[in-house]
Parts: sequence; structure tokens; C-alpha cells
Amino acid sequence: MTISGAAIVGGVCGQPIRHSMSPILHNAWIQAAGLDAAYVPFAPAADRFETFIDGLRGGAVRGLNVTIPFKERALARADTASDLARMAGAANLLIFNPDGSVHADNTDGPGLLSAIASQAPGFDVAAAPVVILGAGGAARGAVAALLLAGAPRVTVVNRTLARAQDLVDAFGTKVFAAEEATIPHLLAEAGLVINATSLGLGGGDGPAADLSRTPETAVVMDMVYKPLRTEFLQRARSTGRRVVDGLEMLLRQAEPSFEAMYGVAPPADVDVRAIALKLLGED
Repeated sequence: MTISGAAIVGGVCGQPIRHSMSPILHNAWIQAAGLDAAYVPFAPAADRFETFIDGLRGGAVRGLNVTIPFKERALARADTASDLARMAGAANLLIFNPDGSVHADNTDGPGLLSAIASQAPGFDVAAAPVVILGAGGAARGAVAALLLAGAPRVTVVNRTLARAQDLVDAFGTKVFAAEEATIPHLLAEAGLVINATSLGLGGGDGPAADLSRTPETAVVMDMVYKPLRTEFLQRARSTGRRVVDGLEMLLRQAEPSFEAMYGVAPPADVDVRAIALKLLGED
């Protein structure tokens, strides 16, 4: 890699961030494309996020992917936003313009749909209800994309019901909030079940849900990708359900982010999934 004083700098921001594989994947694309560029991780203190973003205004950093717990605050700090980011109420991508303005976008939703199409081919999002576990910024991006794709009903389950209700208030019809006690009933009709919480990150237990209650045709997805085979997905596999892993979503949402930051599409001949699997010890 060649990095000069004119290098285009991108990065990822979260708290914590050391688990993120985004720097490795983006830098693999940068190297293959021969760009004068870099992609680095940032972990601002939770109470200093807005100050951190304001300090990047002016374009010293071209773009920033945003992850837990800053996605909703990222949208609020931006000057302009894409329709999808506004609909989601959250942003996972900020672009810093030379004039000092910040533009927000959300590639989580399209990444989710693309991952499902890749790992559960033939699944029709518009054919059955969706259950999302968690109500943070990642869930908001998922709800927006699923509604646009024709999902007939999306139920958001969260430990704090009021937070799930916030999504209902933001999206209105076809989106519902539910308490954790209703999970068994909801799973019985679900065509798609998504873990949009951080439960399971680092190898712990995923959300409590008896996935054997889902129809045999159901698809189960986990946004957590480290480990690749999360406890949640292992439970789904044990019931014979098709699964979609968080790594695929990470890769799919990263592609438009890379192009927005560096002005070129990721090189198609770089197998970033193989790189990621090797790093995860899954090769």
C-alpha cells in the first residue's frame, strides 16, 4: 500500500471497536485497487461522539462507517441524509464534504437484503411476517429495508418495550412492538427472525428464543459476526432452519460504503469473505 499526504482516509467508529473486521476488509480492497488511501478504526468516548464528528468536518477524513452505539446519533449530527437513512432514523455511513457539511446514509438495510438473497436464495421477504430482536440503530435500518421490500408485518421485540415502541411511532403501519414474553407466539408465524442485538458477540449466548417454534421454511439471521457461528445460529441450524450470518451482511453493506468513500467499487477479484473467514479461524 502507498500512503501519501494526499491519501483518502476512511474509517469505522464504534464503542467498542476492537472487534471490528472492517479495517482489514476495506484495506484489502484498497491495496488491490492500488489506491492512495487508508481505512482506520476510531473509538471515541460515548459522551464525546458529537465532538468527535464535528472535529472531522472539512474532509480530512472522507468517510466513516458507524456502528454500535452511535447510529442514531450519527444521523442526528449530519446536515443532510439519504431517504433511507431518514426513514430508518439511523445512519451507518457518514461522508464528510470539503465545505464542512456531513451527509448521512444507511447501507445496513440493503446489506441485509443482499445477504439474505445470497445465503437463503429464493426466500421471499414479502411472503411472511418478520420478527426482529432488538430495537437499536441496526434494527431501524433493517425495518426500513424490509418494509421497502414488501414485508407484510415486522414485529420488534425489545427488553425495554418503550424502545421498540419508538420504532412503531417512527414507521407506523405494518410495524409492531412486543414484549419478550410474546416471542413463542411470534415465532410460530415468523418467516424471518433476526437478531439485531449485540447478544452473542464474543461467544456468549444469543437472545433467548426457541427457534424450533418457527415454521420449517423460516430463515434465521444474526447480525453478530464474531464468532461466525454464533450460539443463536447454532440453535437455528440444529432445528434445520436456513441461516444467514452477520459476516455476509457486513460484507454486503461495506461495498456501497467503500464506493462512497473512495469513489470506486471494491475490486471484484478480492475474496474478502475468504480473508474474513481465515481471520475468524473458519477457513
